[in-house]
Amino acid sequence: MDNKKQNANTEKEDKLLQLIRDMKFGEVHIYVADGQPVRAEIIKKSVKF
Repeated sequence: MDNKKQNANTEKEDKLLQLIRDMKFGEVHIYVADGQPVRAEIIKKSVKF
């Protein structure tokens, strides 16, 4: 078996996961700095012709 230590999520990672789980559908852009999510943009509207 693999004996790697699993890291616990940070508060920012938990918030990101909750944001994703709460979305019914759509697209999200995630901005990362120093290995941590710092901002997420939810794309609300897209128009295709």
